[in-house]
Amino acid sequence: MSESERYSNHREQLEAANPSSDRIQQLQEALENAFADCIEIRQVKYILFDELSAEELANAFFNYPILIKSVLACINVASRAIARDLQLNIDTYANKISKTKAATIAGYIKPMLPKEIAIPALMELDRYFWTDKELRANKGRWEKRIIEHLNSNSLVLFKKSKFSSQNEIFELDAAYPDSENEINIGIDIKRIESPRDIHKRADEIINKSTKFKLEFPNGYFFTIIYYPFPSQHQNVISRLSHPNIDGIFFANESNSSIEQAVQLLLGKAGKLKE
Repeated sequence: MSESERYSNHREQLEAANPSSDRIQQLQEALENAFADCIEIRQVKYILFDELSAEELANAFFNYPILIKSVLACINVASRAIARDLQLNIDTYANKISKTKAATIAGYIKPMLPKEIAIPALMELDRYFWTDKELRANKGRWEKRIIEHLNSNSLVLFKKSKFSSQNEIFELDAAYPDSENEINIGIDIKRIESPRDIHKRADEIINKSTKFKLEFPNGYFFTIIYYPFPSQHQNVISRLSHPNIDGIFFANESNSSIEQAVQLLLGKAGKLKE
């Protein structure tokens, strides 16, 4: 394979992305100077990765799978990098791992590990990534709750679905019926967390609605939006004012808000239970 055809692996990408020694030194000096009045020197336990063989690391992963995520995080390795470079699919939060997978991962990351790292630093990395995972999961659960409320209030059953238009594949978060060839109601569910994202997300919704109507001109296209700036909801409605969008509804995390949004939507679609 020629150099122009070759793709970099994670180790090479990590080396290219590492902060410079100047930045590390400047950061250390800044931390020590800025917080000089509240710095305390403590004795903490360090893991000396330099003294650990790949086999010993593999045994640690096999016997204590809970530590895999934090060790991988300290060198910016995630499951996607492992899947790409090793063709190995793993759940970094799983309670079990096979000896073969543990050995493969250990051999892969051992050359990238720092010489040493403090246990509190690894624990903080684990806390950060666990919290990030749960934040994203909670947002996904919000979407699932909307679909549950849709189905509990509807005369028909909504499911995720896909449709194709002009050689592109589009996903609907909820649709009836669940068929690529015939969709009577398509719903796009969007969380928009920041005002700076509204134009991009609005363009995405309008584009999807346009492609939906090309394929299903007699179908309904609705959107349910989480946008935590109620005073700006009218601006969003104006931004999404388009003949291909049949209804725009807002919902927050509360069950009452979700219930109200889905009932308004289903009423407009003629599918609300009496």
